[in-house]
Amino acid sequence: MFYIGFDIGGTKCAALLGEETDGRMHVLERRAFATAQHPVPEEALEQLADMAAQMRQGKDIAGIGISCGGPLNSEEGLILSPPNLPGWDHVEAAAFFRSRFGVPARLMNDANACALAEWKYGAGRGLQNMVFLTFGTGLGAGLILNGHLYAGRQDMAGELGHWRLENFGPVGYGKAGSFEGFCSGGGIAQLAKARLAEYRQMGRTHPLLSAPEITTKDVFALAEQGDPLCTKVCRTSSRQFGRGLALVIDLLNPEAVVAGSVFTRNYTFMLPWVEEAVHAEALSVSAAACRILPSELGESIGDLAALTAAGTDI
Repeated sequence: MFYIGFDIGGTKCAALLGEETDGRMHVLERRAFATAQHPVPEEALEQLADMAAQMRQGKDIAGIGISCGGPLNSEEGLILSPPNLPGWDHVEAAAFFRSRFGVPARLMNDANACALAEWKYGAGRGLQNMVFLTFGTGLGAGLILNGHLYAGRQDMAGELGHWRLENFGPVGYGKAGSFEGFCSGGGIAQLAKARLAEYRQMGRTHPLLSAPEITTKDVFALAEQGDPLCTKVCRTSSRQFGRGLALVIDLLNPEAVVAGSVFTRNYTFMLPWVEEAVHAEALSVSAAACRILPSELGESIGDLAALTAAGTDI
């Protein structure tokens, strides 16, 4: 079975051709562009469709999956002003691709699509209750409960990034001190910039003061080398992530929490601080029953999520 997938994100957009064989989803071809290249949504959709048409090469396509950050309406296939996609207001994504290719097209919240992919093909295989958290450009969650995806009444279940963990803190999801503020690439950069401002005012030097931009990769690399400022930033993010996970664990009592992107890339470094916060905040019985895991699908999860959205009966 061949599928087309579209991964629409705040940083990049990708078109994918995939095939499901032997119980696995395989990416056959992928093409991408920076989302900023096409600030008008319709232009981005046209570019994605053109790339997919070139990859298709006459193959019979069983379905199309579109993975995008919320809010959105999956039943009507509408993208509804995601915070990381300014200008994407009431975009009829599913109808556009359905008319272009003549096959069923399904729009799905990216966290839900990632959760399905991880559950079917990754760290969540065989589990009945699993929570997946994105921890990338933003923070959202996909919920697998009693062996089914739970999306809520308006596809808004799992918007944990909107939780306020502190009265003050980095801004994420339009809210200072939010879960997304502390636990996202942009939020970690905000934490680092706040610390660097203190260094600058005190006349202290730091490698990041001369950097053209501050990236999560650089912050963690310096932290692993023992840099005090970056270590403090990573510790803060990790502990807040653990506090957020404790709320998830107390509420849902899952068998596993799986997190991608930043957490997957820095799993060993972050885990001790995350577990320390979880065990300090969550019910001990629930915490003991829940594994905290990195994404097994790793850097491919966004691609596989879009294709899984096309090929999964939920």
